[in-house]
Amino acid sequence: MSNVQKSKVDVVVVGSGPNGLAAAITLARAGRSVIVLEAADEIGGACRSAELTLPGYVHDIGSSIHPLAVASPFMRTIDWAGKGLRWVTPPAAVAHPLDDGRAAVAWNDLDRAADGLGADAGAYRSMFGPLVKRFDDVVSFVMQPPTGVARSVVKQPKLGIGLGPQLALPATVLARRFSTDEGRALFAGHAAHSVAPLNHPFTAGFGLLLGTAAHAVGWPFPAGGAGEITRVLAETLIEAGGTIQTGHPIEQLVDLPPADAVLFALTPRQVASIVGNDVPSSVGSRLGGFRYGPGLCKVDYLVDGPIPWTNPDVGKAGTVHLGGTLEQVAEAEAEVAAGHHAERPFTLLAQHSLFDPSRSPGPATTEAPLHTVWAYCHVPNGSTLDVSAAIDDQIERFAPGFGATIRARRVTMTPELEAMNANLVGGDVGGGSYTGAQALFRPWPSRRPHHLSGRYYLGSASATPGGGVHGMGGLLAAETILADRFGSAG
Repeated sequence: MSNVQKSKVDVVVVGSGPNGLAAAITLARAGRSVIVLEAADEIGGACRSAELTLPGYVHDIGSSIHPLAVASPFMRTIDWAGKGLRWVTPPAAVAHPLDDGRAAVAWNDLDRAADGLGADAGAYRSMFGPLVKRFDDVVSFVMQPPTGVARSVVKQPKLGIGLGPQLALPATVLARRFSTDEGRALFAGHAAHSVAPLNHPFTAGFGLLLGTAAHAVGWPFPAGGAGEITRVLAETLIEAGGTIQTGHPIEQLVDLPPADAVLFALTPRQVASIVGNDVPSSVGSRLGGFRYGPGLCKVDYLVDGPIPWTNPDVGKAGTVHLGGTLEQVAEAEAEVAAGHHAERPFTLLAQHSLFDPSRSPGPATTEAPLHTVWAYCHVPNGSTLDVSAAIDDQIERFAPGFGATIRARRVTMTPELEAMNANLVGGDVGGGSYTGAQALFRPWPSRRPHHLSGRYYLGSASATPGGGVHGMGGLLAAETILADRFGSAG
């Protein structure tokens, strides 16, 4: 372990993923001295890219599609273009193929998407049209602690009263507004990003937020890989006066430099092992009792040419949801939640190089000789079973001949994910389960969820508002520190 500075700082941030960097930027912009300590030799957590198959081909290690990275209140403060990041927005955010060659497509254009759903066109416009028009308000509404939601309902009763109850519904209930297989399947695929059984409360919220984003900002990704997001955030922090040190794991409190406050961009059980008896036993018990969600099995492919989808419109989407009907997606997610491996797992796929030729060393055209494909499915937490064959089958199901196009592949299972980033406990990329009370109160019911005890704060995906590359967990924790320790919110 490298030596860390001994001089006192205002705040130490432990962890350099998007939330940790967002927290540090917020604190540095407010004039506070801040250092980010990262255990690994490279910053970014799961928001990184690497050449995982053959030299020159860029794959995303973890997060890959980033609608909230262009939509969250924190991320909108970052000068992406000024720091050389170009967002790639495919013409369709998501495609969801069905077995008979039909496909539901969330084109960026709301009317085109609605018209493609036939009998569900009116229901689709009715569900998403008003939310698209108020997308900034919707994002702000959902990305705040429950106490803030209550205040928002008072300030914006039409939005709060209309949206709040829908967010709390199970996805299987809200999906009844659609009458076609296409409409229900499209909504189910969005909602399955909750990594929870679709008959559980609050899963509809994921469907509404991500479905709205498809038409408000698209589902973009950065040219050159997810690591570009981390690069820009790090540059922004350094310009604001912050410091980053890698190769410095925090295993106990003596590993920390002197500071007025410590912000952990870690999961609760990791925090518990660090702070030990320096917090009340009640806090330690709650940290230790935090529940993690399912893990995932990920496959990075190199394929010869675009994927041969039965429905050619699927090739126009950056993201593809593979799972069939609403009922089939729901069944697969319920199997995983019950601790089993689904025979036909819901699979998420991104086909970056169709739209971003910089991922390939080939000519700067969409006709590069090989294409990168990023795919994963959900598995029980901590699973050591290689289910990549089931992922292959799900792709082949909707793209016959896919297997013959594979030229290279790399499979990553839950132990490797956790070894790569200790925050991915058991392969859980969402920072904790979204079932039960934890779906709403992260990490537990509290008026001030980002304050743990004393000088310790939580600003990771395990805290409100949860997982995703949006930086809001870090922002809200940093604002809490500024109010508590320095008499201002920034």
